[in-house]
Amino acid sequence: MSQVAFAGFFSDDNETKKIELPTHIIRFTGEKVFSASDLLDAVSAEHKSFYQFWKDDTARIKDKLLPTLSETLRHYFDSEGYYDATFKIKETNTTVDVAVKENEPVRVGDINISSDYNISGLIPLKKGDIFRAKDFIQSKANIVDEMLKQGYCSYDLDTKAYVDLDRHKADLKYVLKKGGICTFGKTNIKGLKTIDKDIVESRVRAKEGDRFNLDLVKDSYRSLYGLNAFDSVLIDVNRKFFNVVPVDIAVSEMQQPYHFEAGAGYDSYVGARVHAQVIKHNFFGNAQQFQLDLAWSQLEQLAVVSFFKPVVWSPFGFYLDLGAKGGYSNLGYDGFWEEKVFFRTYLNHVSERLDIKAGIAVEAIDITERDDGKPKLPPEGYNLFLLTYPYVDLVYDGRDSKLNPKYGYYLRAYGEWGIPTDSETSDYLKTQLEARGIYTVADLTLAVVGKVGLISMGNETNNRGIPESKKFFAGGMYSNRAYGFREIGVITSPTTDLTNGALTMANLSFEADYPVWGDLYAAAFTDNTMLNKDSGDFSGPIITTAGAGIRYMTPVGPFKLDVGFNVHDPSIYGIQFQIGQSF
Repeated sequence: MSQVAFAGFFSDDNETKKIELPTHIIRFTGEKVFSASDLLDAVSAEHKSFYQFWKDDTARIKDKLLPTLSETLRHYFDSEGYYDATFKIKETNTTVDVAVKENEPVRVGDINISSDYNISGLIPLKKGDIFRAKDFIQSKANIVDEMLKQGYCSYDLDTKAYVDLDRHKADLKYVLKKGGICTFGKTNIKGLKTIDKDIVESRVRAKEGDRFNLDLVKDSYRSLYGLNAFDSVLIDVNRKFFNVVPVDIAVSEMQQPYHFEAGAGYDSYVGARVHAQVIKHNFFGNAQQFQLDLAWSQLEQLAVVSFFKPVVWSPFGFYLDLGAKGGYSNLGYDGFWEEKVFFRTYLNHVSERLDIKAGIAVEAIDITERDDGKPKLPPEGYNLFLLTYPYVDLVYDGRDSKLNPKYGYYLRAYGEWGIPTDSETSDYLKTQLEARGIYTVADLTLAVVGKVGLISMGNETNNRGIPESKKFFAGGMYSNRAYGFREIGVITSPTTDLTNGALTMANLSFEADYPVWGDLYAAAFTDNTMLNKDSGDFSGPIITTAGAGIRYMTPVGPFKLDVGFNVHDPSIYGIQFQIGQSF
């Protein structure tokens, strides 16, 4: 489900007003290679962006920046490779006019590489390119990053740029000796008070003897902070003994372990919603966590208690965490309510790429009729179902980023075996498979997501089978974006479906994202969904959706807004929004 919250703020009429600094109007003339917008940005002038058509087109520069205007422009042109650029600044009481003449730039001449490791692909500058200092500096950073990623922490790198202003040429020289392979050494941990050392070690991906790799250090940071038990984590890998790098970790345990949250917002499925959450981090020490979640809307009422304990067992160094969750939920589907009391517990192993969860769940599910104008279920569908099921959830994440991947793949397999606890409920086997692939060409990111689900039931003479809510539904950001969350039941034609859930599901989505301005991306997508009432039957009709959207990249992932239309009936459409990536 996706959610957006709203908050109000009150202000005082006597609050301090914003101080306006004196400014001059600034104008550039004569530029050919650079745009006026580039030059205005370079001198920190205030001007409208290309999309701000409603704003005044007059650019202004703060008076306090005028004394260093010439120096700023000189530095900017030099950094862009235009060392011979000239400019004349004419200042009045209200305006600053800058006449620019760019002249001939300095271009890259020879690129001399002497290296025992192929670094040609790491150098963004090519012969004949304009020599920009930032590109040269970036090439050195690229080489250093590559060495550390490949385990060469003892490299010897020397880079030089010989700039001849008379010839307008810059000759580049790169000398690299990669040295020997480095490995991680022992892990040293400081700062622990109430948390055992093995809990921290379970989250360290940079294991002793492994090939040195900065990505493993970054993964260790993410995993340690993921325990939600530390205010700060510092991992130092700067010491080195004969190509062995000890991992020195200093932590500070959380001083304010309580987290309280309450709010109101709008959910794309359940509508207006209020919620509250209380979390106690480091609950009785050892990074344990206790959590209470409460939520209410017209379509959902929820009360859930959760508990998490890291490293309850570590057979052969294979760390296992323990989790438990129980509570009550009442959720509205098209045509029926699902009221549920549940409890589940599980063991979980998480490593750099692999996430394995195995557990058992007990549920009492009461399916009752909902008076919402939708078609009703068969009479036997409205009843109380008592279920117990073991389950396994296996994920392998080969993406380069969890927040906003550009390359890689993601695989997931889920299975549960329902064991009825009453004589009228059928036993069943529910399986779901998912695969994602992401690849980026230049700035264009392409993604494909495929999902398949199957439910097979044992007791065929049973009149009631399984709860309708256990079956497959579609719709929403993660399946078909022309429909609301779980809005699609068994599909009867490319434009129609039933209230009933399906025993067979398949969904295939394609998406293309492309940056249009800064952190703003445009997207085009298609979603294709099949839901069949019969188990194992993949020959049913398909609902196909096409649409477009925008993404704004944030530190916690993209904010996504999508509009999808049924290609066979454009009057059927949906608007979806979420924070986070769907591939």
